[in-house]
Amino acid sequence: MITFDRAAVQLGGRVLWSDVTLSVGSGEFVAVLGPNGVGKSTLVRAALGLVPLSAGSALVLGHPPGRSGRDIGYLPQRRSFETGLRVRGVDIVRLGLDGERFGIPLPRGRGGSRRTAAARVAEVLELVGATDYAERPVGQVSGGEQQRLLIAQALVRRPDLLILDEPLDSLDLPNQAAVAALIEQICTEQGVTVVIVAHDVNPILSYLDRVVYLGRGGAVSGPAEDVITSETLSRLYQVPIEVLRASDGRLVVVGQPEAPAHHSDRHTGRPRP
Repeated sequence: MITFDRAAVQLGGRVLWSDVTLSVGSGEFVAVLGPNGVGKSTLVRAALGLVPLSAGSALVLGHPPGRSGRDIGYLPQRRSFETGLRVRGVDIVRLGLDGERFGIPLPRGRGGSRRTAAARVAEVLELVGATDYAERPVGQVSGGEQQRLLIAQALVRRPDLLILDEPLDSLDLPNQAAVAALIEQICTEQGVTVVIVAHDVNPILSYLDRVVYLGRGGAVSGPAEDVITSETLSRLYQVPIEVLRASDGRLVVVGQPEAPAHHSDRHTGRPRP
């Protein structure tokens, strides 16, 4: 579904990462991990064709990046909706079908009839468990409910590949667990390949097929138990890193890079639970 071969990205005259080689197979659930500023979001944006490679090559669904947009569902980094926003949740999901034609139903031959579109929106709302609040203004539902609506929006065109950039960010722990379970369900039951950018691996750890861990200019890819180890991360960052497992099974990474499983809240400056 995605391959990078010795790929590199340069932004503002600085090489963000280089010599990145990885692959994502059909039906896999893969996480892109690493500390802040290492280029996780840039990697998925490069896969989408939004950021050009400065070296190497990439293929997405068998084509150069940017050529398979309609077959990819993409959820950018989350931004909370204003509480006064009156747009309904169902309208947010419908936007995934209509795109820039928001508010104007697509004609026949470009997305089907109004009835077909409404049926698909209803189907995907049920899939993500958002039917009960879809008619409410999106600014008046919880953060976890907003995220389910946005995932529904990304799924409404029946993509083969779903790319989610930090979908669990700023959610509390119960909502993180619920949304992570939903994403795994979509991957398994719908046969959708999922690539998720994550800062905290723990909510999704039990669901993952493989991880891509970005470090100083490069990446390591493989099963989580092989990649998230003291030896592998120390080699990747070229400084001593220690990976610990807490009594509840959560991973804690200790060392110079900001840990992917134990870190400060980037929005409030307060420690996370």
